[in-house]
Amino acid sequence: MKNFEVLYWEGISPTLSFAPSYPGCNPRKIVDKEKGIICEYDVAVTMRDGVKIYVDIFRPDKDGQYPAIIAWGPYGKHVPFRESDIPGSGVTRWDASEYCAFEAPDPAYWCPRGYVIVNADPRGAWGSEGVLTFMTQQEAEDCYDLIEWISKQSWCSGKVGMLGVSYLAWIQWRVAALNPPHLAAIIPWEGASDFYREVAFHGGIPSNIFWRLLAKEYWCCSGTGRVEDLVRMAKEHPLFDDYWASKNPDLSRITVPAFIVASWSDHGLHTRGTLEAFKKISSKYKYLLIHGRKKWQFFRQMVDLQRLFFDRFLKEIDNEVKYWPKVRLEVRERYFIGNFRNENEWPLARTRYTPLFLDADGELKNKIPEKENSVSYDAKNGKAKFEYRFTERTELIGHMKLKLWLQVEGGDDADLFVDIEKYDRTGEFCRFPHTVRMYDYAPASLGWLRASHRELDEEKSTPYQPVHKHQKELKLKPGEVVPLEIEIWPTSILFEAGETLRLIVQGKDILAYPGFGHTETINQGKHVIHMGGKFDSHLLVPIIP
Repeated sequence: MKNFEVLYWEGISPTLSFAPSYPGCNPRKIVDKEKGIICEYDVAVTMRDGVKIYVDIFRPDKDGQYPAIIAWGPYGKHVPFRESDIPGSGVTRWDASEYCAFEAPDPAYWCPRGYVIVNADPRGAWGSEGVLTFMTQQEAEDCYDLIEWISKQSWCSGKVGMLGVSYLAWIQWRVAALNPPHLAAIIPWEGASDFYREVAFHGGIPSNIFWRLLAKEYWCCSGTGRVEDLVRMAKEHPLFDDYWASKNPDLSRITVPAFIVASWSDHGLHTRGTLEAFKKISSKYKYLLIHGRKKWQFFRQMVDLQRLFFDRFLKEIDNEVKYWPKVRLEVRERYFIGNFRNENEWPLARTRYTPLFLDADGELKNKIPEKENSVSYDAKNGKAKFEYRFTERTELIGHMKLKLWLQVEGGDDADLFVDIEKYDRTGEFCRFPHTVRMYDYAPASLGWLRASHRELDEEKSTPYQPVHKHQKELKLKPGEVVPLEIEIWPTSILFEAGETLRLIVQGKDILAYPGFGHTETINQGKHVIHMGGKFDSHLLVPIIP
């Protein structure tokens, strides 16, 4: 039942947002003999309600019927900018052709290998008709209609796949849950699956900087009509309600073969949701690859792996995919140093979830301290730090949870930011990459929670992964000490003997990269963490034997 009204704004004219790169709607056909590609631009496709969207189609310059791959996202099929335009992305201008849209498959690679690439501007985006919305049922149905339209074209074999990064992966969950008859395989390359918990709010704390970039600037708001006003909707809906639920797919309905790629380094955006989707989809053939690299760079580097999967499920070629492990993951040591290995499932069944108890001396200990004690810090600018030194080689792979007994002096709520860091034997910080680019000095894992959002969803939570309802605020009373269970997003870290895990708890962003900042915090006074005795404050870590 829909219990909300969507707010809109007029958006940005495409001719203003990226002028002069936007060519306007200009249907035309070009044959690139050198690359062997037929390029058909601004082909109109009519949706079930009569609205026209526009797509660019890149086909092999040979007669025949070929499987098609859809790239669906709001950033502009006309390639207003490239991954290589962004410093530190790890992608060079030689890694993709002039036909390659942002976070999308490159026609110059796929067409000579017998595939059609279809880049779409969704309803309301750029030159396409209608109102632009994000991760809605309408958007999913439009992509469904495009899939079925493609399947009927003379150049199509009848099999259609989807491929892309970030938004172009995220939308695949919504579309695949509708089970279009001719959708034969998907490759979601790092895509969130819970709009509220993974993108708009982290632990109930507004992720307002990235949210504003996504919703009101640059790529997602160019069109000729109205645009869903995500910023105002987030203000109007600070709790998880029907609005946010309407954007989340029923992952259990997905049965199509799926090659899912996640990253340990995309905390605050796609890591959690990609791994949750792998756990919840019902596909008989599903494969998970988890890496710790930069996602755009890794996406471009692994194109042959993508092709093998589509060869198997779009062309029905009997190849090595039938021998793929269900899970392949990278065990990370530090920045771009790690080893990949095969596993049978996710999370790993042999995991030993082990509590490390907080003590006021700044250590994490194997046993709970007998005496009750506490540490406090300024809620806005202070921090609490706890360390554990490993005496033997230890792998931590999977979910972590931080349980804190918290009191707030001088306030009735708290925003908590948590990170997990690694230091080598010499005390040097072992950095990891974060997200796609720009920030190469990230910790190993991050977590967040607004204390008033501490109520757990008992049905969805596990001992190692708390899931919060986010449906009401539970303010703290003066002097009240409350238990908090903070989800720390999944990670992979190898510690050698003598190396140290450091846990940081504070009231503001730990990650220095401002693009994922949280500036609308509510902290006042002091945070007091109680531990020892009856206060079993601890970090639960996933040890792999």
